[in-house]
Amino acid sequence: MKICIYGAGSVGGYLGARLAAADGIEASLIARGAHLAAIRQDGLTLHQQGESVTVRPAASDNPADFGPQDVVICTVKAHGLTGIARSMAPLLGPDTAVVFAMNGVPWWYFHALPGQHEGRSIDRLDPGGTIRDATGPERAIGCVVHIGAEVTSPGTVTVTGRERFEMGEPDGSMSPRLTRLMEAFGTAGITAVAHDNIRDYVWSKLLGNITSNPLSALTRATMGQLYDDDILRGFMRRMMEEAEAVASALGASLPVSIDKRFESGPRLKDFRTSTLQDLLAGRPLEIEPIVGAVVELGDLTGVDTPSIDLIYALLKRLAINEGLYPAG
Repeated sequence: MKICIYGAGSVGGYLGARLAAADGIEASLIARGAHLAAIRQDGLTLHQQGESVTVRPAASDNPADFGPQDVVICTVKAHGLTGIARSMAPLLGPDTAVVFAMNGVPWWYFHALPGQHEGRSIDRLDPGGTIRDATGPERAIGCVVHIGAEVTSPGTVTVTGRERFEMGEPDGSMSPRLTRLMEAFGTAGITAVAHDNIRDYVWSKLLGNITSNPLSALTRATMGQLYDDDILRGFMRRMMEEAEAVASALGASLPVSIDKRFESGPRLKDFRTSTLQDLLAGRPLEIEPIVGAVVELGDLTGVDTPSIDLIYALLKRLAINEGLYPAG
C-alpha cells in the first residue's frame, strides 16, 4: 500500500515513522527545510514512551517525485491547505483517497451529508472552491487527531501523550478504502477507530479547540489556568453551548456532554495549545477552521453565537496586528 504523508511535522512525522516501519506499506513524506534535510541525511526518529525508532522513508519537497498513491494523508494546518491543494496533483490517481487530518471544521463538511445543505461550500475554509477543484470531495476521508507531539529537532518527533485517530467516510460507510486504511494503521501500531458518524467527533474535539485555543492565545494562559479561572470557565461553557447548538442544527450529536468535559477538566494542565504555541513562535494562527467556520455555520443555521463572535473578532484582530493572519 502506497501512503504519502503531506506535511511531515509533529503529526505527519509520527504517522510517517510508524507507517514506514510497518511491513507491506510504502510510506513517503512531503517535508521542507531543515526537517527535510535531516530526514534525508539521518532518517526520521520517533521518541515515544521511552522507546526510539529511526526509519528512512523517501522524503521530498516535490510531490512529483512519488507519483500516484493509494492514500495521501494531509497533515498541514487547515489554513495552509488552499496554498498546497494544487501541488497534490501528482499524488492523485483515479482512486486515491485523501485523509484530511487537521483541526476544526473540515472543508468537505457538507459532502454526502443528506439535507438542504448537501454539497454546500464553507466560504471561510475554501474560498473560491480551490480545494474542491484541486482534490474533489469524493476523495475525502475524515480524521480527528488526538495526540501530543512536537518536532523536538529537525528529523526528530517526540510524542508526549497517548494518540488516537478517529476516522470516517463522509457518507458514514465502512468503505473498502477505509477498511484498508484501518488495517494499515493497525499493522503500523497506530491507534485508530472508524466511525459511521465522523462529524459528531469533529464537533466533539472542536468544542475543546474553539474555547481553549483562542482564549489561550488572547491570555497567554495554559490549559490549567483557563480551567482554574471561574470567569473564563463560565465563558468557555457559553461558547461550548453555542457551538453545540450549531452542531445540533446541522444534525450532529456530541458523544461527550459539556458537563462531562468540565467534570474531568484538562488532562494536561501545563499544556500550551497549538494556537498559543503558534502565536509565541510567530506562525500564522488557526482561526477560520476553528472559530470562523462556526460563525459562518451559525449564520447559515440561524443560531446565535455572540460569545463565539466576540472571540473570533478579538483573535482575528490580534492575528492581523501581529502579522499572523493567514493570507488567502
